[in-house]
Amino acid sequence: MDKKTQTGNAGETHQRAGDDQRLTTNHGVPVSDNQNSLKAGANGPTLLEDFVLREKIFHFDHERIPERIVHARGSAAHGYFECTDAIPDLSIASLFAEKGKRTPVFTRFSTVAGGAGSVDTPRDVRGFAVKFYTDEGNWDLVGNNIPVFFIQDAIKFPDLIHSVKMEADRGYPQAASAHDTFWDFISLMPETMNTMIWAMSDRAIPRSLRMMQGFGVHTFRLVDADGKSTFVKFHWTPKLGIQSLVWDESAKLQGADNDFHRRDLFEAIEAGDYPEWELAIQVISDELAESLPYSVLDATKIVPEEDAPLRVIGRMVLDRWPDNFFAETEQSAFLPSNVVPGIDFTNDPLLQGRLFSYLDTQKSRLGTTNFHQIPVNAPKCPFANMQRDGMMQTMIPKGRANYEPNSLDEAGEDPGPRETGTVFHTYEDNTELGNEPSEKLRKRDETFGDHYSQPRQFWLSQTDNERAHIASAITFELSKVSLPHVRDRVLSVIQNIHADLGQRVADGLGIDLPKAAKPFREPVELAPSDALSIQKNWKDTLKGRKIGILFAEGSDKATIDKLKSDVEAQGGSVMLVAPKVGEMKVKGGKLAADGQLAGSPSVIFDAVAMVLMPEQVEKLKKDAAAKAWVSDAYAHLKAIGYCPGSKALLDHCHIEADEGVVKNEDFVAAASKRYWDREPKVRDLA
Repeated sequence: MDKKTQTGNAGETHQRAGDDQRLTTNHGVPVSDNQNSLKAGANGPTLLEDFVLREKIFHFDHERIPERIVHARGSAAHGYFECTDAIPDLSIASLFAEKGKRTPVFTRFSTVAGGAGSVDTPRDVRGFAVKFYTDEGNWDLVGNNIPVFFIQDAIKFPDLIHSVKMEADRGYPQAASAHDTFWDFISLMPETMNTMIWAMSDRAIPRSLRMMQGFGVHTFRLVDADGKSTFVKFHWTPKLGIQSLVWDESAKLQGADNDFHRRDLFEAIEAGDYPEWELAIQVISDELAESLPYSVLDATKIVPEEDAPLRVIGRMVLDRWPDNFFAETEQSAFLPSNVVPGIDFTNDPLLQGRLFSYLDTQKSRLGTTNFHQIPVNAPKCPFANMQRDGMMQTMIPKGRANYEPNSLDEAGEDPGPRETGTVFHTYEDNTELGNEPSEKLRKRDETFGDHYSQPRQFWLSQTDNERAHIASAITFELSKVSLPHVRDRVLSVIQNIHADLGQRVADGLGIDLPKAAKPFREPVELAPSDALSIQKNWKDTLKGRKIGILFAEGSDKATIDKLKSDVEAQGGSVMLVAPKVGEMKVKGGKLAADGQLAGSPSVIFDAVAMVLMPEQVEKLKKDAAAKAWVSDAYAHLKAIGYCPGSKALLDHCHIEADEGVVKNEDFVAAASKRYWDREPKVRDLA
């Protein structure tokens, strides 16, 4: 690095002004540190007096209206949370107090980078936000489908999002990280490496919203009746298992169905196949937290399940689609600051900034401080305070009591609500993890400085096929970067994750591998964790899966009916596809298709089967849509079922039989899997 570029206490990049223009606030005050918010001790909470942070976040929150700046593209549903393992030993939170207790929820899933009019299936982190309408107020668990985040301090959030959004001078690319500014930013911010490798994995291209995990990301606190605090992380695990797309499939889905995830969620709920997740907690003792080689307050780190096993405490079921998409999904407002007694914050500097930012941004987006009165945001328990008026006030408070203390009750008037003093009590100790609260610092604790050990652990935990996907994703993204020095810097940084990763990407780009960057702290070897791999945890099931059956005039109805009933008996759904959607004559009667071949490509299905007569196959050999239907299914590693007549279409497309290309009588058994071993036959991977 040049003399103007320095590293901070945890290895963060500081670029100092020389003769260059100085960085200032909007009022001209020079900014001494644009990487760290002001905290009460290196591990302490963020201070409200940090005017640099507040101005930066305030401006960022109001940059765009009225759609969300991030997470604009979203889908949501109503449902309930049921406690299955009460934890009064850990928390006084009422929703966890009794086995079998149900709490209404509203859950919103989203992409991060794209606008509201973008598509469902780009490579992106997915938001996973749950509003619990508890009997003690609303609790919003606002997280993602990836358990770590790019940055350690909220003061960097505007910079991160500015870099990944469409470039400021040209307005593109939309909903994509494969461009100069994103990779320039993260290559200068080694703390981003852990989330980067998750985002370049198959985690960022989920098959369905119903088939992705969710995480609270931050370390929170559970507080019991005696005021004892325990560190905790929250995990959502889908009942259907985790499933991903392959990259080519994801890209083609963007053309085939912009609303693929939204449609999938809607259709599942309409069919009564209600999406379900388990809620698990990782309980992290003070002793474990202090023994780890990284800080549990660092949002760029996980705590491996091998160190803190998951304890399942409940389940969430989504069973009702919103009555009105705008009124509910678009107007829903989630706030990390919404917690209930028994759940509290830690001094995570990213979380601390979010507590300010989310409340502020809702005023800009929804136009009023009374956004909490919108039905989807309103608590379902009684609420009362002295806050009055404001734009779009819908309540009609009575009496004169809009302040307290007051003595109006002595005159027979309603004095209004009073503080309780005992229900919600903020955890008082501010010396967690050795923090010295008497200091006011723009500084990170040194334990935040290891940026490569966990990305390396993630890399080593994947299957060979998953590692090839990661290397190929980075290669693709960097191929879209036009600045050679940015590509070189990325390559120098990712070598610290693993030398093989750096070499694969360099070879894929056809450029020389530069010298590895020097890490701020040398990585430590962490044991691989199978929990970090999708393929190692793949569920071979047809439940929740969608199967396409291609037929045409003269096809055998009995074969089609049997395939359909066998798939449905295993919990899958079937869509009949034909060259035309009108009712046509088939052997054994008449049959109408659910979708036209040209408009129902195989990318929208988890597996496909064909029931065709030879004369129909001869016509389909000349049809690009038919050839793509089987070729894409093969290239996307899906099961393909065929009958004697339809095998000629496979031969015409040079598709060889393997474990996943089977006769129709063996199709149902094969359809629950993806055939990863097939991939080297269909594409070159890094």
